[in-house]
Amino acid sequence: MFTSQGPTLRELAVQALSSTEHGYDLLAPKFDHTPFRTPGRFLTATARALRPLGPFDAGLDVCCGTGAGVETLLPLCRERVTGVDFSAGMLAAAADSVGETVRASGRVGPVVDWVRADARALPFGGGFDLAVSFGAFGHFLPAERPALFEGVQRALRPGGLFAFPIGAPQPVTSPWHWALLGFDAMMRVRNLLWRPRFVMYYRTFALGGVRADLADAGFDVRLLPLEEFGRRPDGSPRWRLVVARKV
Repeated sequence: MFTSQGPTLRELAVQALSSTEHGYDLLAPKFDHTPFRTPGRFLTATARALRPLGPFDAGLDVCCGTGAGVETLLPLCRERVTGVDFSAGMLAAAADSVGETVRASGRVGPVVDWVRADARALPFGGGFDLAVSFGAFGHFLPAERPALFEGVQRALRPGGLFAFPIGAPQPVTSPWHWALLGFDAMMRVRNLLWRPRFVMYYRTFALGGVRADLADAGFDVRLLPLEEFGRRPDGSPRWRLVVARKV
């Protein structure tokens, strides 16, 4: 799972016993060499699904981490792309990584900027046409989702889109079902016994509750199948792109 360039077991243990913010500050220099980075095929599938819904002038990557989502937005947006994260370490790594990618491409594209902020209190007001987020929602408890979604809604212009991939639940016969259940149980015990908390859960972002919270925040929600990931035996998509339009 981890390369020789990734964090050691000791570094991961220190991160896991830190707060969420400080843990990512520590992990940032080696984050892209871990399996926690969003795989490129998810980024590519999202961009492919969003391209016909544009054009977009300004894009926002919520909880941008080391900038994978920002790189995905660059070909979709004409004027600017903003990455926002609460970890200074992740933002610094993102600026280095994206800057290197832009220089290597030699292309003149949208302006890129970085903002340090808590996603539950986004400091934006109506300047974006498109917002995305990848792999970050496990860091928000269900009770925190309304503030997160309301902040994204405020950041978008009328008619703007908020998009993110979401997977179908694993069947109880799948080893992944039990692995994720066990991970969440372990994290709950850790946060009960240890401070500061490190919030990261895999089973708290169920589609039904997410759709209801998006609707309450002022979005009209569509689901687009990401056919690249195939379908389950019942015919339903394994992964969908949630596309929430500000109404």
